[in-house]
Amino acid sequence: MMTTTSTQAGIRAGGVFKRLPKLAGCLLAMIFLAAQPALAQDAGSALEQLRTGSMAEREQAIETLGSDSNNLKLLQTLQDGKLFDFKAEGKLVFAQENATGYQLSDPLSGAVLAEVERGAVGKISLNNKLRGVLRKTIAQLQLNDTDPVLRLIAVQALANDIDDKAVILLRDHLASETDAEIKTAINKMLLLQDINSPEKDQRIAAIAALKDLDSQDVVNKLQALIEKDGDGNFLEADSDVRNLAEAALIKIRDRMQAYAALETVFFGLSLGAVLVLSAIGLAITFGVMGVINMAHGELMMLGAYTTYVMQQIMPNYLGTALILSIPMAFLVAALVGIAIERGIIRFLYGRPLETLLATFGVSLFLQQAVRSIFSPLNRSVSTPEWMSGSWQINDFLSLTWNRFYILIFCLLVFTALLQILKRTKLGLEVRAVAQNRGMARAMGIPTARVDAMTFGLGSGIAGVAGVALSQITNVGPNLGQAYIVDSFMVVVFGGVGNLFGTLVAGFSLGIANKVLEPYAGAVLAKILVLVFIILFIQKKPRGLFPQKGRAAES
Repeated sequence: MMTTTSTQAGIRAGGVFKRLPKLAGCLLAMIFLAAQPALAQDAGSALEQLRTGSMAEREQAIETLGSDSNNLKLLQTLQDGKLFDFKAEGKLVFAQENATGYQLSDPLSGAVLAEVERGAVGKISLNNKLRGVLRKTIAQLQLNDTDPVLRLIAVQALANDIDDKAVILLRDHLASETDAEIKTAINKMLLLQDINSPEKDQRIAAIAALKDLDSQDVVNKLQALIEKDGDGNFLEADSDVRNLAEAALIKIRDRMQAYAALETVFFGLSLGAVLVLSAIGLAITFGVMGVINMAHGELMMLGAYTTYVMQQIMPNYLGTALILSIPMAFLVAALVGIAIERGIIRFLYGRPLETLLATFGVSLFLQQAVRSIFSPLNRSVSTPEWMSGSWQINDFLSLTWNRFYILIFCLLVFTALLQILKRTKLGLEVRAVAQNRGMARAMGIPTARVDAMTFGLGSGIAGVAGVALSQITNVGPNLGQAYIVDSFMVVVFGGVGNLFGTLVAGFSLGIANKVLEPYAGAVLAKILVLVFIILFIQKKPRGLFPQKGRAAES
């Protein structure tokens, strides 16, 4: 009897245990359903506090809304200053200003509500403390976003106003973060907080890890450890920590000097790219035809104004307008160049001084023509979005996109011109005329046509250079005057008629200018470069890479 009773009890107990998962699920569901009205009530009261409460009540309301990620859009609308109190219905709305008043919509669902006059709504006001709380709350919600860009922005926002709560939040998030850049940012922030730790070992470990990071925040934090207060006492009492911080600073500053050198070389190369673009067309006309073209700068100016006109035609498509400006500027400048050669220069071959005077007169004519058409005022050419800003590699090294693209553009133009001269019939004829004009004429090459096409090619490249210049300076009638002297210096220094010499000379002079500028200033740096070129030409009159051929050597 006892055995039967025990067996039945065991069976009943086993049934209860089997039903435990279902019972637990039902229990959780009941708890969730019971909590839903409370949660809704909390959200509803938070919105009411946000609408009508005091600043302290609004702060509490923001924290309450920040517990639910569904309220992120609402909080962002509040941060943007577009959350209003719709007085007639007593609720919060998103208000977009229009000509007559405001267009209202629901801040959560986005549903369009009504269009009202300005006095029908009142803006939800915030003070500086509330703005700080709002930024931190939004950052906490964005920390779990699927977009790594938003997560990184959230980490940076928390770094600007970090506290113990943010530190705990970031430590918890670090384990689940998959993006390497975000993990690095979080680690840096936590290590900077560890420097404030009362534990010496933790401070030392933090400094040892931070010395490998390229960050201005790290430099500032380490610098603070080795500074003294007003009484002459070190802010960091422990000498071991101070010595380690000083050694870490030395290591970081060595890298800063290397980054500064890289940045100088980059800006030198970008300046050199501008010089190469402005001189490469002159190298062709001067080297092949022996013409000193003082209107070369004005042909660059025409290319820059072509870019301006294209942007006026296509104001909503700046990037497309800039790309289309390249062939258009080449065409405009080439046609003007051919007209100058056919109309003036072909009567002055063999008389370089007279070509100088004649082309100087042409430059004045072109300047005045531009003043009459576009006015004497400078024109601003807009930079497309993809060329704006800079590539921020770290806190100590950033490269501007417009200079970077101009450098790439210069190399592409140089490569294209090299291919034209080496692989086309025109290029073969140009090289033949450049090496020995008389022999080329005797072999049946139409030197007059080659001269016109060569001058047009060089002028077209000058127009393309103007497109690049329009992205780094204002477009005006005197644009070309700033580059004509530099162009001749590059051509003479590199070797008259030698394209490779023009490339090397342009980049060399650009880097030399940027290296000298911090010590001598921009004007004196140019003077020193000019003096160097004068002395160099005394030793090597034909430049770095002299032109080869019987005519050149005679």
